[in-house]
Amino acid sequence: MTAAEILATAAFKDGKYSQAFPRFGPERRGAPVEAFCRIDDKFITVRTFVYEPDFLVVLDEGLIHATDITSGLKKDGTIVINTNKKASEFNLPFTVHTFDATKIAMDAFGKPIVNTIILGAFAKATKIVSIKSLEEAVAEKFSGAMADKNVALVKKSYEEMK
Repeated sequence: MTAAEILATAAFKDGKYSQAFPRFGPERRGAPVEAFCRIDDKFITVRTFVYEPDFLVVLDEGLIHATDITSGLKKDGTIVINTNKKASEFNLPFTVHTFDATKIAMDAFGKPIVNTIILGAFAKATKIVSIKSLEEAVAEKFSGAMADKNVALVKKSYEEMK
């Protein structure tokens, strides 16, 4: 949810309209969570879940095979997956970008907290939001040293994304 909120804030800073909202299953730590972010150049009047996304960000590659997470993804959709694998290894009929956000998170935090890190990679891969707005949104979400660290990690992932 944090990543969706940051992405929506960055889009707003870029002059776009945006929404962010979650859909929870069992509320327990580690349970899969879906979060949605709508971004458009026009005012958004729809208030339902996103049934046919243009983009999919996968924070845990294990979800690729655990459930049909690509259900509804548009034919020309793009997926950004947090993984150390190559995009071709997933054999998915979409544009797939991979990025090892977990490695960066483990180096920085000692824990696999990848939500802000993957956003830098997503921004670079899709050009949906600018890195400047993304950095500002991250700086607003956190405070002090945590804000500085997360902004640096977003910038790092943006620069390293191929």
